[in-house]
Amino acid sequence: MQEFLSNNFPNVLRTQAELFKSIFQTLEMMLISGAISAAFGIIFGVMLTVCKPNGIKPQPVVYQILDKLINVFRSIPFVILISLLMPLTRLITGTAIGTKGAIFPLIVGTIPFFSRQVNAALEEVDPGMIEAAQSMGCSTVQIIWRVYLREGLAGIVRGSTITIVNIIGLTAMAGTVGGGGLGDYALRYGFQRRMYDCTLVTVVILLLLVTIIQTLGNSVTRRLKDR
Repeated sequence: MQEFLSNNFPNVLRTQAELFKSIFQTLEMMLISGAISAAFGIIFGVMLTVCKPNGIKPQPVVYQILDKLINVFRSIPFVILISLLMPLTRLITGTAIGTKGAIFPLIVGTIPFFSRQVNAALEEVDPGMIEAAQSMGCSTVQIIWRVYLREGLAGIVRGSTITIVNIIGLTAMAGTVGGGGLGDYALRYGFQRRMYDCTLVTVVILLLLVTIIQTLGNSVTRRLKDR
């Protein structure tokens, strides 16, 4: 095995310490930005559903502002968003480069995406169940917890899976502008130094991450639908 690696992946062996560091940086960015984006995404997704003109608590002004902000931030390419947020990122985190400097743009870029995923999942909830809850005198908060979030949980998990896969892609993109992680490793060694075995290994690792997350997400979604 050692001989096979030495013959086919010599540069990966020489840079293995940097590779493992990059993997942990990618996981760190994914977990932190994913957790924070999930919290805000659920809040904004619920607000979009509840405050829409025909929602259970219509708030046209709130809905229009939130809807437009989400559309604006979703339309900005992530590389441009990183550059745009650099002054604010530096103010909040103290740096605009490295893993620490990439997390804030990842959060800003992911929240609008996940908010739409949550909104879409909640829109799939049977309107009859909502009307039944209203007829029983349930409050807005009770309907959100007992009907929307409970019945829309499978859709939210499905949306979460898509979002996490999207975050992995964004972390790789962040690496091209000094954000660290596997994208940075592939750029510095695979592209700039033409160590193509480093690029190949990076692609394989990213594919494995996506496959594992997609498989787990699909499994959980099926179980929730079958309950």
